[in-house]
Amino acid sequence: MSITAEQAAHETRDTIVSFVSGFMTDPATYAYGVGLGFEGADFYTAGRGGALGEVPADVVAATFVFFEPGVVRTAWARSADVMPRRRAAEEWAGRCHRWAQEHLPDDRDWPTLAALVGRVAQAAPVAGAPLFAGWRCLTEPVEPRALALHRLNGLRELRGALHAAAVLTVGLLPVEAIVVRAKAMLGVFGWSEPYPEPEPLHDRWALAEARTDRMFGRQLAVLDGGERDTFVEMLGSLSR
Repeated sequence: MSITAEQAAHETRDTIVSFVSGFMTDPATYAYGVGLGFEGADFYTAGRGGALGEVPADVVAATFVFFEPGVVRTAWARSADVMPRRRAAEEWAGRCHRWAQEHLPDDRDWPTLAALVGRVAQAAPVAGAPLFAGWRCLTEPVEPRALALHRLNGLRELRGALHAAAVLTVGLLPVEAIVVRAKAMLGVFGWSEPYPEPEPLHDRWALAEARTDRMFGRQLAVLDGGERDTFVEMLGSLSR
């Protein structure tokens, strides 16, 4: 029996969230950003948020749900004079493409994975997922590994938007979600102490995760059972 769409969403969570973000955590990405004129990690804010275009800082903070808003505002303002937002997004996407070619193994069927992910991305509604919508409008690369990762990052933005909605609707604050899921990242996301205690928050976090799987699973339902099996297996192989 083939895996259900909701199961596929659950099984691919870690790869979509963690593996796909490899180019975002690579020091070479930020060294490149410094070469472009960005300060510190501002390339992340300008590049990822640049998919939204020339918008006020609070719009970016609204989409970067899990980041402390003041940190986003400061980085967005500081990066304003480096280059137009659209170009920043294209440079950010270019780092995604370069990282894929430098780090992804060549013994995978990347064209098949890119095609499956592309079908999901093209069929998915953009409601509530502005970063996904913006990323989907960027020019796609031709090289198969780069194309697969480009489209997977779009799914990461889509899932992230759905997860943010789930977190908020179960009554969790963004900082509370990070305390439960990734306490070591609190400083990276700009949050200052004192932090909330995680223990009382676990049940609501589990509910948010289940809602995320349900919502993201609806997007994966565009694939038939055999295609979902392939999708899950191929993504799983990336993390092994």
